[in-house]
Amino acid sequence: MIVLMGFDLAVATPAKDRRVRRSRAALTEAAVALVTERGTAAIPIADIAAAADVSRQLVYQHFGDRDALLLEAALDLARTELLSQATEADAVAGRDRVLVIARHFARHRVFYRAMLTSSSAFALNKALSGLLVPVNRRAMEEHFAADVDPQRLEDLAAFMTGGAAAVINEWVTEADDPLDPENLADRLIAVAEVVTTALRQTATSHTETNR
Repeated sequence: MIVLMGFDLAVATPAKDRRVRRSRAALTEAAVALVTERGTAAIPIADIAAAADVSRQLVYQHFGDRDALLLEAALDLARTELLSQATEADAVAGRDRVLVIARHFARHRVFYRAMLTSSSAFALNKALSGLLVPVNRRAMEEHFAADVDPQRLEDLAAFMTGGAAAVINEWVTEADDPLDPENLADRLIAVAEVVTTALRQTATSHTETNR
């Protein structure tokens, strides 16, 4: 415990941490709301700060620049809503898990379309893929059990995530309104079945050859 001029820093630090978390949460929520409202990621930092009721200096202190703030806002949205629901869906059928993802992007279409057509698109795609690869890895483990070695499972999860991301990006940015999550889920599952069937056939053939 450190005591300085009568202030117990062991007590003061958690309070400061709570203030930091509240400020960051207010900024990311304001960023999502403003991008959704205006349909563009070109939101002045001053507007985001005003909506969050904090100073512009606090934005720079926490995030450095607008692009970093918008990226964190998108990731926070994905972590708190998409990942939590996808994890809950792990206990049910694979299609329900895919529907969770499709419905999330449909519900927040305006926000993601603005982000995916902005200078943050590459960074957002990479970051979202990083969040979703573990979800797809678990799905591959359920599908193949011990039939596929760990490295191939990892590669397959990355491959499926990247391919699905390309389809979702096109759907979010180009498809006509209203978006149809059920149709997208069916499309993604159909492609996944082609890939996994081919991989299973290859694994079976390899096993028989080595007998």
